Amino acid sequence: MKPAFFKTDRRESTKSWWFRTFLNWYPMYFGTGGKILFWSADWQEVHVRLRRNIWTYNYVGTIFGGSMFSATDPFYMVILFRILGDQYVVWDKAASIRFRKPGRRTLYARFELTNEQIETIRQEVAANSQTEKTFTIQWLDEDGTVYAELERLCYVADKQHYEQRKNDRQQSRFQRN
Repeated sequence: MKPAFFKTDRRESTKSWWFRTFLNWYPMYFGTGGKILFWSADWQEVHVRLRRNIWTYNYVGTIFGGSMFSATDPFYMVILFRILGDQYVVWDKAASIRFRKPGRRTLYARFELTNEQIETIRQEVAANSQTEKTFTIQWLDEDGTVYAELERLCYVADKQHYEQRKNDRQQSRFQRN
C-alpha cells in the first residue's frame, strides 16, 4: 500500500506501465533495491519504494546510503528526455545527498515535474541554448518523516547547440596536439 502523499489524479498508460516494468527489471536499476511503483502516462510523475532487505541494509542494519542515492538516479533525466523529446539533450550533471535519519523502515520517493517547470525549461533553452535545473527529492516513510534529501542537477540543451559545442571541443583538442 502506497502512502497517502502518493495520491495523484494522473493515471498510468500501457506504454508507461511497460517502461516502468522494464526499468524495474533492468539490472542497473534492479541492483539499487528500489522499485518503481507508478509512472504517469504523461511521464511527469514517478513513485518509488525502497525497502530495507538483505540487498539494501548496511553494517548497522539501516538502509545503505548508496541504495538511497542510486535508487533516485535516473528519474529526472529520463522524465525530461521523455517529455522534451529528441530535439533536446538531457544529462544528469551532479547530485548530493543529506541524511536526516537512519532508514529502518520502507521509504518512498516522488518525482514530479509541473507543466510550468517544463515550460520554463523550454523557454530557457530557447533563450540560452542550454540550462541547468536542480531538483530536490526526499525519502519519506509512510508517515511523511524525512530520512534523506537529495539534490540532482540536470543539464538540458538544444541538440544542435550541444552537438556544435561537442564538435568545437573536439576540434580544439586536435589543434592542440
